[in-house]
Amino acid sequence: MTRLLLCTDLDRTLLPNGEPQESPGARDRFAAAVARPEVTLAYVSGRHLALVEQAIDQYGIPRPDWVISDVGSRMHQLKSPGTWVRSLAWDEEIARDWPGLSRGQIAEVFSSLEGLTLQEEDRQSRYKLSYFLPLGFDLDTLRQRLEARLQELQARSSWIYSVDEQTQVGLLDILPERATKLHAVEFLMQELGFGPTSTVFAGDSGNDLPILVSSVPSVLVANAHPDVLRQASEGSRQGGTGQALYLAKGGFLGMNGNYSAGILEGLVHFHPATKDWIT
Repeated sequence: MTRLLLCTDLDRTLLPNGEPQESPGARDRFAAAVARPEVTLAYVSGRHLALVEQAIDQYGIPRPDWVISDVGSRMHQLKSPGTWVRSLAWDEEIARDWPGLSRGQIAEVFSSLEGLTLQEEDRQSRYKLSYFLPLGFDLDTLRQRLEARLQELQARSSWIYSVDEQTQVGLLDILPERATKLHAVEFLMQELGFGPTSTVFAGDSGNDLPILVSSVPSVLVANAHPDVLRQASEGSRQGGTGQALYLAKGGFLGMNGNYSAGILEGLVHFHPATKDWIT
């Protein structure tokens, strides 16, 4: 079999830290599959690198070849155990969208907007500005106000909204336009020489939607929130990318489709030969 790039979100996708139950043995099967020499493994997470390392130790998940962290705004390659090298090429790629601007300058123009609460400093980065929002906030109006102020700075930005189900609070990330999980995965594919036929992404939440509705083959794990399931299904249908989205439903090898079981189910859907790696 040819090389395969497997990219997966962490929280509530690979990590079983949601309310639904994890299938016994699913993580061990995942670890065996990604240990294959054909596989390049990348974690694509809203966490920063230190918290990714913490998750690796806490949950005993495999150490990946690459980490795309901070919702796509940072990229690191594992060069040797414990040694991560930041991708300067990725930094250069996204810096063009915030020419000469610091995160603090962008935060300053948002400081008078009601409803926005800056997240903790360790959740911020050079190219990511993160806020808490109350649930039910008028996102359309907020977006208009944000975009007007960004336009004044001549900053090309994207924004990612999701919900922390455990704390029931909205999460808003403001990033350079190119600094999204989707563009980061596409950048990594190009850098490593992987095409859509040799790449699979797995996710569960709102900040995964740009990839889930793209032409990158993707799996939505069965424990995903119903709103994300609806948005991903509608978005892929409207964008004509329905064949690139797989919705894990359980039943594969007797597993329930949640977390790593769903990732494996989707992997085999797109690449049937990989079933021999899992059984």
